[in-house]
Amino acid sequence: MRNLIKRIVGIATAVPIAAVLMFSTAHAEKLRIALAETPSDELAAFFVALDRAKANGLDYEWTAFSDEELAIQAVLSGQMNIGFGTPYAAMQKSKAPIRIIFQLSKLKFFPVTTKKYSELKDLDGEPILLHSRGGGTDSIANVIEDKIGIKFGDRSYVPGSANRVAALVAGQADATIIDLSNKNKIMAKFPDKFNVLPMFEVDSSDEALFANLDWIKENEEQVDIFVKALLSVYQDMAKDPTIISRETNPDGPIGQLPKEILDGLDAFYTNAVEGGLYDPNGGGRKAAQADMEWYSQAGQLEGDPSTLNIEDFWYLAPLDAAMAQ
Repeated sequence: MRNLIKRIVGIATAVPIAAVLMFSTAHAEKLRIALAETPSDELAAFFVALDRAKANGLDYEWTAFSDEELAIQAVLSGQMNIGFGTPYAAMQKSKAPIRIIFQLSKLKFFPVTTKKYSELKDLDGEPILLHSRGGGTDSIANVIEDKIGIKFGDRSYVPGSANRVAALVAGQADATIIDLSNKNKIMAKFPDKFNVLPMFEVDSSDEALFANLDWIKENEEQVDIFVKALLSVYQDMAKDPTIISRETNPDGPIGQLPKEILDGLDAFYTNAVEGGLYDPNGGGRKAAQADMEWYSQAGQLEGDPSTLNIEDFWYLAPLDAAMAQ
């Protein structure tokens, strides 16, 4: 779902996790973070938060996995402490007490197609290109089918909105679901070739931070530093989106991105904040309830959403503590 750089790391269970670490600080007992993609403009705010957390004593390392499923498995197996994603099906089915602690972004995605389609119902029986099996765009496709009363044809999966845009432009696909940034880019460059189909409003989580509840409680200090840093960045960003480019470390992973991406950070975050991509309060109970409804409808949670207990999926104490301060 992101502007992936061409250095995706594929992780196999046979490969030692230390062999694929892409960044680390100095010593042991670090907070181990499983990213679901390589660094991109959409991760700039996250890395600003990591820098703030580091200044407050957090020691961490991160690993970029090639997709969300691998990041989820790394946390479930205990290889990593905190992961990116929305692992609702895994939380409900796994014996591990996995909980979400912070909403990183909302499901603000857009169906973009060639001119042969003009509304969602035109996609009945048509193939569609999505990010990953079981991920955010897959759930959006499920809910579209349910709400509109259609059934997509073959689903193909290509990680990264930018890569799916490239497939559209190359004529390799006629329909996909992409993020706000890439929707704006493709429509600015090719307004006569593609349509953005009208879409219903979505407020549930696309990306969230999750961890094993037992580990969270055993490492409260680390988690509290991290969540406070994230919350401070999101609240500052809501007031002034240019804070992200100004605080991006030129020697860090975001600072090493191509110049054209760095030059676009202010526009990206201004558009994202205006478009409601980020909740300045980290999601919390509002996001948790929206997730119960969305992911039940998407087929990733079983049961009536009104009977689901958000505390079975979210651990709100770190965010509550950060909000109180």
